[in-house]
Amino acid sequence: MTRQISRVVVAGLDDVTLERVPAPVAGPGEVLVRSTVVGVCGSDMHAALGKHPFIDLPYRPGHEVVGVVTATGDGVAAVAVGDRIVVEPNLYCGECAQCRAGRYNICRKLEVFGCQTPGGLAELFTIPAGRVHVLPDAMTDTQAALIEPLATPLGALAKSGDLRGRTVAILGAGPIGLLLLVAAKHRGASKVVVTDLLESKRARALRLGADAAFPADSADLAERSGETLHGPADVVFDCVSRGPSLAQAVDLVTKGGTVVVVGVGAAGTTPVRVDLIQDREIRLVGSLMYVADNFIEAISLIGAGVVDIAEFVTATFPLHDADKAFAASRDPEQVKVLITVAGS
Repeated sequence: MTRQISRVVVAGLDDVTLERVPAPVAGPGEVLVRSTVVGVCGSDMHAALGKHPFIDLPYRPGHEVVGVVTATGDGVAAVAVGDRIVVEPNLYCGECAQCRAGRYNICRKLEVFGCQTPGGLAELFTIPAGRVHVLPDAMTDTQAALIEPLATPLGALAKSGDLRGRTVAILGAGPIGLLLLVAAKHRGASKVVVTDLLESKRARALRLGADAAFPADSADLAERSGETLHGPADVVFDCVSRGPSLAQAVDLVTKGGTVVVVGVGAAGTTPVRVDLIQDREIRLVGSLMYVADNFIEAISLIGAGVVDIAEFVTATFPLHDADKAFAASRDPEQVKVLITVAGS
């Protein structure tokens, strides 16, 4: 009889269930991984609500994955059975112009493990060996669960240029915005302001090093931000990516400054003040995911204790309560919800 495993399937926020499927087998160039910890991402919530522009329901989540290699397929040499790993989930072709330029995060045929393909929110999964990074022995699984979320801000910082001595505004104090704050301060930003609707998240941003944190709906946001930064921000990171936040970003950034769109925007059109972008020579750039260098830096920063894990991991559920984990993730008071898989 073929061995069966449990895997999460999401048909909607109120329809998160476990399905039984045949256990996968590592093919050539692949590794078989036993999941240990999986994070629930903001993208997972957008998808579960039917609002993600690039993820169709039903889908099988799990792109923030930590696990242990249990078998290797033919031709795998860099990863061994017993290695603890974290998944870098962008699955790319390696042949298009973007891939050849080293920008495989925007591969023309890009698929994301756990978004467009079945992911790691399962007892076992397979993935190409080149898509995993071996973890340091001293790093805990909980620490490792923040590597993928941290790599996204590091990818965004790569679009903003050298931050040393520059001022920064971050719109949105969810996991990505807060990790951006930590990374920007570590990179030498002189002052950082953060916005969010929730007082608790603004308070968390202040604990993590923000120079000021303002309500996102403040009518005088530009003036209050300018008082802290001593003028408009050199760089604005929009982690909300809706019409109102993008308008705020354009208002907050200095002439010749940069606005980096980090959050997943809603499908459809979003109004933008093109007149201001042109007149002020504002650089508006999107940021999607990361590349290997960002992952390697994320592993280094977390291993060095730069990220206060306790400020980010706010709830943990076992695999059989994945529905509760998704429900909890909808609570804006949560930062990062984790699901433990091994032994569930």
